[in-house]
Order: sequence, then structure tokens, then C-alpha cells
Amino acid sequence: MGLILIRAIILVLMTAAGYFYPPFHLSKLTGAVAGLVLGILIIWLESRLRRVQFRLLWTGSAGLLLGVLIGWLVGSIYQSVFQATETSAFIRLFFLIAFPYIGFLLGIKKPEWFEPSFLAHFFQSETEQHIYKLLDTSVIIDGRIAEICETGFIDGELVVPQFVLKELQLVADSPDALKRQRGRRGLEVLDRLQKSPKVKVMISEIDFPEIKEVDSKLIECAKNLKAKIITNDFNLNKIAKLQGIEVLNINELANALRPVVLPGETMRVFILKEGKEKDQGVAYLDDGTMVVVDNARRMMGQTVDITVTSVLQTTVGKMIFGRYNGESH
Repeated sequence: MGLILIRAIILVLMTAAGYFYPPFHLSKLTGAVAGLVLGILIIWLESRLRRVQFRLLWTGSAGLLLGVLIGWLVGSIYQSVFQATETSAFIRLFFLIAFPYIGFLLGIKKPEWFEPSFLAHFFQSETEQHIYKLLDTSVIIDGRIAEICETGFIDGELVVPQFVLKELQLVADSPDALKRQRGRRGLEVLDRLQKSPKVKVMISEIDFPEIKEVDSKLIECAKNLKAKIITNDFNLNKIAKLQGIEVLNINELANALRPVVLPGETMRVFILKEGKEKDQGVAYLDDGTMVVVDNARRMMGQTVDITVTSVLQTTVGKMIFGRYNGESH
């Protein structure tokens, strides 16, 4: 209501200004119409600017001012070299129009070019530049990132955008007990990371209000910061890689660290439950790898030596198939 009143006052003032002080020797009535049109134009621009991020307003304005400065400088040099003719005056005006326009477009399309952190890169050595890694909600809730960071394998700065933190809080406040437990676990992991001396965690205020999906916001954030994304989300992994963003997947790391098992090797496992096929038993390694053992259904609840027959690589990890022929231990 207050905004509507202010807009109405602006329209009245512009109309009154055009009526009492008509520009370009217009009549009072025509001046009032001109003032009203200008007032409507101002309100239209104001409504458009409200939808634009402040960051884009700042970078667009900076690009415009830089373009004016460069255009004036180049035009002045050109006019000082060549004689002052109508052609040189036209070319100088061309520079004053073209460079601000190009600077404004660059400020809108490439806002990161006008940020202090980007400009500071020109005065830093390669080793001094920040290496950002974005954490998504899935990897925070998973929790293994904390152990990996404490080993020192993750370097650079871990960045948690506000929209990820907000999503994590929504999960922690969920009416569903399981989701609520997972969300609170994620908050505990984040608190543990912030207290760890091995890594630096930064909560970023960067946001993209025009984008609704958190995954899409993460991808745009990674582009702006030139950051890598740490995630467990399969779909986010694929989409980010398609857009040229480097992704660190904790599940892929866990699969890579699992011990290599070859057919013919012998291993000791604990038969935990029955398998789907006849006489099959199922065991699990310490890292969660499923082991399907033939002739082992009768050995449930016992530790046995088996011979590996094959290894199957799936999208979620490895499955080991073996055969039991010996005695229990």
C-alpha cells in the first residue's frame, strides 16, 4: 500500500512539474502530459529494477562507467592525433556510445569480471588463488565429508551457500521423523567442519532468486566462483559435468578405495542372511560391499572362507560373487 502511494505521488509531482514548468516551450497541457509519461516511465523502470539482483545492478553500472572512461580516453587520443573535423567528432561520439554499451553488457553477462576477488587474481600467484569447493545438501547429510577433510585430502575453501543451508534447515524441521533426524545430522556435520582446523568453511550469501531449484542454483554458483561441487547426488553429478563443472563424488571415491578382489582369490566373510536363489547366502564387507555366496545358506550366522568367482560393477558399487566349499571357522 505504501509503495502504491509513493508511485501516485511521483505521478502527481511529475505531472505538476510538466504543467507549471513546461519543457521545450510546450503548452501547459502538453507539458503536463509529458510529465505524466515521464512519471510512468520512471515507475516502469523502478518495477523492472526490483526484479534485478543488486549484484547485476552494481556490475552493470561499473561496466557502464568504465566504458564511458575508456570511450572518452580513446576519443580524446583520436582527436588529438587527427584534425578536428566532423568525421573525428563523429568517431569520438561513436567511442562514447559504443564503449559504455559494451561495458554495460559485460557487467550484466559477466558480473564475476567486475568483482574484487576476480580483479585480485591478477595480483596473486597461482598458489595464492582461492580454490572453492561447493557442498550440496546430500554430501553434508551423508557425513563422510568430515572424515575426508580431517585426513587432509580436501584442500581449499569449502563453501556452503545460504540456499543450501536453508534447505538443510527445512529438512531438520520436517514433520517426518526420519527426515528430521537426517537434517539434524547434517547440521552437526556442518558444525564439525566449521570447528575442524584442517579446512576453512565459508557461508556464502550468493543467491539466484530467479532460479527455483537448488541444484540449478548450485551449478550457477559454481560457474561464478569457478568452484568444484562435492556431492552424492547422481543427477546433479551428471548435469554439472554436462555443463563443464568439475564434480567430486564421495560415492565414486568410496568405490575407488575399495580393495580390488580378483576371481580365484580366497576371502573370509560372515554369512548374514539368505540369498534370493537356492542355497545362496549373503554377506557384507566392512565397506558395505555385498557378497553373494553359493552353497552357503546353511552357514548363516557363521564366518566362512569362500572363493571369489566374479566381481560385478554396478552404478551403486561392486557386488562380489563367491562359492563356499570348505569348513566354517
